[in-house]
Parts: sequence; C-alpha cells; structure tokens
Amino acid sequence: MKQQITRRAAISGIAASALLPTNPASAAAKATAFALIGDRYHNSDYIRTALRKTLVKDLGISIDFRDEVELLNAEELKGYKLLIMLRDGMLWPGGYLQGPPGSPASLPPAIVSEPPLAKIEAQPLYWITAEQGKAVKAFVTRGGGILFYHNVTYISPHNDDFRDVLGAVTEEHPPLRPFKVKIVNREHPITRGVNDFVVTDEQHFMAYQKDPKYLLLQSVNENGLTFKDLGTSSAAGWAYDYGKGRVCYLAPGHVITSLWNPEYETLQKNAVRWLLRQI
Repeated sequence: MKQQITRRAAISGIAASALLPTNPASAAAKATAFALIGDRYHNSDYIRTALRKTLVKDLGISIDFRDEVELLNAEELKGYKLLIMLRDGMLWPGGYLQGPPGSPASLPPAIVSEPPLAKIEAQPLYWITAEQGKAVKAFVTRGGGILFYHNVTYISPHNDDFRDVLGAVTEEHPPLRPFKVKIVNREHPITRGVNDFVVTDEQHFMAYQKDPKYLLLQSVNENGLTFKDLGTSSAAGWAYDYGKGRVCYLAPGHVITSLWNPEYETLQKNAVRWLLRQI
C-alpha cells in the first residue's frame, strides 16, 4: 500500500531541510587572493581594472577585491593563499577638500553651497590596529604569500608587525615623472627574463630594512632629478621567505599605465607565481 504524502507534510519537510547545516563541500570556495585596494589618492577602479587584466585574465588566478580596511583581519584571511595590498595607511573620516584639476590638492576650489557646508576637518586617521598587524604577520608566517605594491610603505610607520613583514618604511615621493626600474638580481625567479623598463609614476623613496641580498629592483631617475637629500635612486622591489610564507614588494603602481607596462606585467605575474610556489 502506497503511503500518501500530504501537501502540508511536503512543505514541512522542505522547511526542515532548509534549517539543516550546509555541507562545507558544497559551499563556494574562496578566491585564491584577497586584495585590499584603494584610498583617497588611489582610486580602487584603476587598481581593480589593472589587476583583473594582468593577474585574473592573463594569469588565471581569482581575486576578491575589497576596499574596506576593517576586512583585513585574521578571520577574513582564512582560506586565502595570497594577500595583495595597494593602499596607504590613512582614512579621512572628516572628509577632505579636493583641489581643482592641475592644482595642489591643498588648494580648495571655490565651493558654492546653500545651505552652507559645515567646516570640513581634513585630518587623517591611521587605520591599522595592533590586531591587524598581527593578522598580516600570522598569515604569512603560517604559509601565505603577500604581494605588496607601491604605497603600502605608508602603513609601516604605524605598526611594527606590518613593518617587519614588509621590510621598509616610506621616505615619501616626488610628483609623477619618468624613471627607470633596473633589475639588480636577474637570477631570481621573479626577475628572470625581465628587462629594465621605464615608467611615468611616483618614484617612491623608502628606507629598506632587510638584507640587501633580497633586493630585486632599483628605481633610478636618469634625468638626474633628486628627491629631498635622498639622491636619484631608491630600492624598488624585493622578495624573501618569511616564516613558512613569502613576501614580495613592487614599488610602481600609482597609475594604470605603469601597472600595464609589458615588462612590469611579466614581473607581477612572476611574483604571484613565486608567492604561490608555482615557480
């Protein structure tokens, strides 16, 4: 004799099944990389566009792009193999004045507002916490790879753990201008087969704090233009093992044209492969 299933019983069964725990095997896997990008001076869109071409489309890795600094934490990083960062160390919760095109950002444009705006307090908040620095350090120590770009050296003054992982602290930079990126170690898997190249970018100067043997790149202003009392040249890229993981830093990255320089694209792809232990 067949057992009849009433409509009410069927609905109850469906509802009960919806309350059962999700099978982890059926849950969507995380991307290969978590990328923290974008700040006041570096729009997230050009970074995302650049890396989606070079690393996602051309190299074939998956990236979760994020621009909320609170997401840089130990729980969020679980399950990722690679951390990518291109952003500075500041938030501007009180807002900021943006100068007109071609003028220094400190010069406010003529703003008309009715009713009048409240006074904008353009003061930076340095966002990285002690817990976030420890999370970055733990991520690489336990075997993750980290690809640091460009202005992350501006985070270093505000967190010792982050500074130790990165291996440098900013000395600031001059405005956009052409400079050459020279390969100083051609035997490393990241630089093998890569030629010197020229970009128009912010030439970041920094105090490099690790062993010189890890240096891969040097930036040089071949027009003889100096910055402060730091001369014409600075360390511009390095890579090393850190705990069970690996770290790489690459200095160019203020504009999409430098990120898409063909030699630099090859360098970035090699860096990701090396960090993921594919080469």
